[in-house]
Amino acid sequence: MAQFPLGRILATPGCVAVLEVAAVSARSLLDRHVSGDWGDLGVADKLANDMALEYGTRLLSAYTLPTGARVWIITECDRSATTLLLPSEY
Repeated sequence: MAQFPLGRILATPGCVAVLEVAAVSARSLLDRHVSGDWGDLGVADKLANDMALEYGTRLLSAYTLPTGARVWIITECDRSATTLLLPSEY
């Protein structure tokens, strides 16, 4: 169940490439993100996301793919856009 709107969905070319190599769909990660499964974050970052749902600030999820590559998903504070990217592209 979606806990917030994703807005416009964007992905960097680098992220698209690592998802393709890992045979992981962007949709599967977006589904986890929007449902409040923040992935491979520490406790403090997960709590910050839980607070962001209440106060309307930026949301961040991080997922480690089967290849070991890491993908971030960031939803802007106004929920106008969600971007899939690599940490090195931030």
